Amino acid sequence: MRTFARLLILIATVPSLALAGDLPRDRAERRQDRRELRQDRRELRDDRRDLARLEGLLASFDRSRASRDRAGLRAVDDAVRAELAEEQAETRVEAARDGAELRRDLREVRSERREVLDDVRRGDGAEARRDGRDLRDDRRDLRDDVRDARVEQAYAARRAAIASEWQMLRGRLAPPELDHKRMLLVELVGLARGELGEDRQEAREDRRELREDRRETREDFRR
Repeated sequence: MRTFARLLILIATVPSLALAGDLPRDRAERRQDRRELRQDRRELRDDRRDLARLEGLLASFDRSRASRDRAGLRAVDDAVRAELAEEQAETRVEAARDGAELRRDLREVRSERREVLDDVRRGDGAEARRDGRDLRDDRRDLRDDVRDARVEQAYAARRAAIASEWQMLRGRLAPPELDHKRMLLVELVGLARGELGEDRQEAREDRRELREDRRETREDFRR
C-alpha cells in the first residue's frame, strides 16, 4: 500500500517536475530571442551604412571617370578594396554566429522531440499535440536558419570573388578596366541591397520565434 501511495505521489509530481524544467528553458529561449533581435537591428543598421557607402563610391567613381580625375579613381580603388576587406572580416564573425544559432536550433528540436515522446509514453494526448506543434515550429525555425546561412555564404563567396577581381584591376585606368570596375561596383551595390532584404526577413523570423516562445511559456504555466 505504501508503495502504491508513493507511486501516486510520483505520478502527481510529474507535470510539476516537467514545468520546473520547462520554465527556465522557456526564459532562456526568450532571452536568446531578444539577443537575436538586438543583433538583427545592429546588422540592419550596419548594412544600411554599407549600402550608402557603396552607392557613394559608385557615384564618386562615375564623377572621377567623367572628369578624368585619375587621383579620384585611385582613391575609389583603395576605398573599395578597404570596404571588401572589412566585409570579409565581418563575414567570419557572422559565420561563427550563424553556426552557434544552428547548434541552438538543433538542441531545441531534439529537446522538443524528447518531450513529445515522453508525452506519448505517459498517454497525455493533449500535451503531445501541444508539444508536437512546438516541434513543428522549431523544425521550421531550423529550416529558416539553414536557408539564411546558405544565402549569407553565397553572398560572401561572391564578394570574395569580386575582391580577387578588384585586386587584379587595382591601379588600372584603361577604359576596358574601368568598365569592368564599374560593373563590379554595381554588383556590390546589388549585393548590399539584397542583404538588406535578408536582414528584414531574418528580423521577421526572429520576432515570430519570440511570439511562439512567449506562447509556449503561457501554456507551460497553465499545465
